[in-house]
Parts: sequence; C-alpha cells; structure tokens
Amino acid sequence: MNLRNFLDQSFSKALVAAGAPEGTSGMVRPSAKANFGDYQSNGVMPVAKKLGMNPRDFAQKVIDQVELDGIADKLEIAGPGFINITLNPQWVAEQLSAFDDRCGAEKQNPQTIAVDYSAPNVAKEMHVGHLRSTIIGDAVVRVLEFLGHKVVRCNHIGDWGTQFGMLIAHLEELMRDNPDVMQSELSDLEEFYRESKQKYDSDEAFALRARGYVVKLQGGDPWCNDMWRKLVDVTMDQNQKTYDRLNVTLSKDNTMGESMYNDMLPGVVEELKAKGLAEESEGAMVVFLDEFKNKDGERMGVIIQKKDGGFLYTTTDIACAKYRHEQLNADRVLYFIDSRQAQHLQQAWTILRKAEVIPEAMSLEHHAFGMMLGKDGRPFKTRSGGVVKLSDLLDESKERAAALIEEKSTELTEEQKQAVIDAVSIGAVKYADLSKNRTTDYIFEWDNMLSFEGNTAPYLQYAYTRVASVFRKAEVDMTSFEGEVAISEAAERTLAIKLMQFSEIVDSVAKEGTPHVLCSYLYELSGNFMTFYEACPINKDGVAEDVRASRLALSKLVANTLKTGLDLLGIKVVDRM
Repeated sequence: MNLRNFLDQSFSKALVAAGAPEGTSGMVRPSAKANFGDYQSNGVMPVAKKLGMNPRDFAQKVIDQVELDGIADKLEIAGPGFINITLNPQWVAEQLSAFDDRCGAEKQNPQTIAVDYSAPNVAKEMHVGHLRSTIIGDAVVRVLEFLGHKVVRCNHIGDWGTQFGMLIAHLEELMRDNPDVMQSELSDLEEFYRESKQKYDSDEAFALRARGYVVKLQGGDPWCNDMWRKLVDVTMDQNQKTYDRLNVTLSKDNTMGESMYNDMLPGVVEELKAKGLAEESEGAMVVFLDEFKNKDGERMGVIIQKKDGGFLYTTTDIACAKYRHEQLNADRVLYFIDSRQAQHLQQAWTILRKAEVIPEAMSLEHHAFGMMLGKDGRPFKTRSGGVVKLSDLLDESKERAAALIEEKSTELTEEQKQAVIDAVSIGAVKYADLSKNRTTDYIFEWDNMLSFEGNTAPYLQYAYTRVASVFRKAEVDMTSFEGEVAISEAAERTLAIKLMQFSEIVDSVAKEGTPHVLCSYLYELSGNFMTFYEACPINKDGVAEDVRASRLALSKLVANTLKTGLDLLGIKVVDRM
C-alpha cells in the first residue's frame, strides 16, 4: 500500500465533502517531527481562504468527514489549519504482518516504458562520463519493472558517423599484418582510436581512403559493413564485461545504436517538409523554431539535413522517438542524458510535437544529471589529466575495498571475503553516485564512499549483516521465520512507520527518476533499526517470547526492505562482513 496516496485520497474526499471543489488534493506529507504525528494534511488552508472560512473551523469540518476509523488513532488541528495524523499502531502492525517479499509495494497499472541510458561510443572504452547515465538509468529500470511495467532498455550507442571511415581503414591495415587483431591489439580500444585519428590527421593517402570508406559504408558496401560490424561487436563485448562488473542489467540485446535509424532519416526530412516545418536555408534543410531564440532574439534554426545531404543528431533523435512510438508503442520514454544536452533534446521534441509525429499522450522525459567532479571541483580525471577509464576506476575500488576488509575481517573464509570485497567495491562506487540528487554535480571521494559510517553503501550493507547476525544469535532461520508484529515501544513505532513508507518511496522513484530518494530512505531505515536495536532487546534474557517474536518479525522486515531496496539500486548484500 502506498500509505501517503491512501491518506491523500481519504483527505481529498473529506475536503470535497466539507465544501472544497472536486479534485482538491489532501496535500498529505510525512510529518517532519514525531510530535506532529506520522503524517500531516496541508490541504485545508488554501481551500479555506478561497471559501472565506476560518481555516481551523474548516479543518474541523474536514476531520468530521474523513473516514479513517481504525486507521488513525488521532487527528489534531495544529497551527493555522494543519491536520496532524497519528496512525493506529495496531492497524500498522496488522499491515506489516501481512507484508510479503514486495515489502508492501503494490504493482502499478502497467505501461510500456522505453528507457534510454548508458550510450557509449563504438571503438572507445567506457569512461567515468558514462557512469551516471548507466547506473542511474539502470536503477530506475529496476524500479519500473518491480512495479510491473514493461520496460524496454535502449542503449543508444554511437555507432555511426564519419569517424568510421578512419577506423575501418586502420582496422584493414592491422588485419593485413595480423588476422587475429580483433582478439589482441583491439583489446585497447582507446589506443586503436588514437592511432586511427593520428593517421587520419597526418597521412593524406590514409585520409583519402578513409573518406572513401565512409561513402561506401553509407552506401551499404558489404565489406565495409562487415568491418563496421566487427568494430561494434568487439566494443560491445568489452562494454558487457563492464556492465556485468557493475551489476547492470544491460545486455547486447538492448543495443539500439544510431545506425538503427539510418533508413528512417530521409523520410523524417520529407515528412517535416510536407508539413511545412522544414525549409531550405543556404542549401541545408532547417526547421525554424519560435520557441527558441538566439542571443540576438531571433528564432533559432535547427538543421536536420546538411547541404551535402548528411543528417544530424537531431534528425536521428526525431527518428528514434518516432520508432519508439510506432514500433515499441511506448507510453513513456525516459532519457538519462547529461544536463548539457537539454536544449538539443527540447528542440527535437518541439519539432516532434509540432509535426504531430508522436501522440500528445506519449511522455518524453529528460532525466538530466550533473557531472562527477574531483576534489578540485573540476571534471574527474587521472593525475595526468586524461579521462578515467571505468574499468580502471572499478579496479581501484576493488583494491581499496580489499585493503579495508583485510583490516576489519577476522572470521571470514576466503570465499566470503571475496564476496564482501566485490559487494562493497561495486556498491560503494554506485551508491556514492545514486545517493546524490542526479540534477547536481557531485564530488568523487574514495574515503567517504568506502566508509562504514554515514550515508554509504558499506554502512547499509553492514546494517543488513547486523540484522542477519540477530537471527544467527537467536538460532533462527531468517528466511523461513514467520511472526506477528506488535507495537508497544516508541522505537518500534518509528521503525514500523518507516517500513510502511517503502511503497511510496519506490512509486516516487518511478515517477521522478530519482534513486537518491530511495537511498535516503534506506539510510533512514537503517538508522531507525539501530535505534530500535539499542532500545528494544531481542536476544537478552527476560524478554517475553511473544515480544521477542514480534521484534524478530520487525527485524526481518527491515532485512527484506534493505535487501529489496539495495537490489533495486543494483547493489548486493552479504550475510557476513
């Protein structure tokens, strides 16, 4: 149950029954402090003002109408007209006792949702610039599928363009000397790309041949297409190793590169011309948009076909959205692309809407994100100023995690130790990113992300092991344990209310594409559990059996919620650390 939605709907009905306009929101929010109850309805004051009534008098009318018998223990008017809602602990306990492995989260009305994320380039290794798109997009994908949606993962790789002429020309030379080059020298894609570019810039004969291969490739030449396919395959094979290390759910089957839309591009231009949107300007086909102005206040022109006949990214993105409507039947399309692409996307979408290429009901959403920065506040780079390869970053994280675990662990087997190192090293890198609001830049700091204190993956992973250790000490199998929840202590109540909020949190992530909200929730839940564990003994002598069973039931719910929440973030847990 999404408790917040349930309460909001209840107060919405009560507001209307008390005289508010139809559709008035209850404006229910979790209370900021315990003395304000568990939730608070803030919908009274704006309505009372419109009706010319005293807000506190109107709040009482709403309380008289709301139907929360047996659910709310107490409804109080506070301040100028807030309504504080204190839930009935017995009702909360009954709800928690009925939780299954979904931790109270209900499936939503299913939609088809295309999610555009990761998007590396062919013949280049993934670097830290790809990290945010990849792991934020994947966390949201996991949440959407958890809530019952049909999700189409779209890895929009850069697999087309003039650079493939030089790459094919260089590959041809390497294969002439070494037929097995794909298994050897191309293991370092960065070096291969760099050599190709150097030859293109310094050798005119090479450059001439490269330009010829671009024309042949675009014309469908079988040999060029075969060379191009080899480059795509070797790149995606390497990327897949990185995805697997990151515990990301992308596979080669999700690859939808720029090349996929090539055949659609001439039709897109013709359609925009036929609808009077595209016009010729200095030999190019341009769509002028009143919605966007240049620095001189003139409407901006968006080129969709160059005068040499070539197409641009905007043309591809229009075709891409068209494909997602016509072939995928998408209800929503989520783009996890950095914030610097905002204007480009808005221009493409404005053209789509004006041309009525996709229906108004199809939602196009840019879930932008900021940059990963070093301690100096600049884009994260190597000491020599180069771009950090993602594989190198993960290697370093594993080395640091291994040293950290070596310091702390004394009772783990070698196999258990390796599982902890893998979980902590990858979890730390991912959580450091996911726990930050994606719309802002963030500072990458090893010491903070690998700390077992504060809002970090190791802290949450350790919290899970603390719960598991409670069951080991009790000599009870956590997975099969069943018990009824009863709430009598304040710490039990606080923990129980937090557990009830899991559903509204994952619903929020699905709607807004904000994994940091789930991270904050899991951190707060872990803190609530630690407080509960200190205040409410479980395995101590003298604890009544029914009380012990109830507290074990609460503990199991915490473990399930932590494990489920971290899994939605793509982070693994271990039973011992």
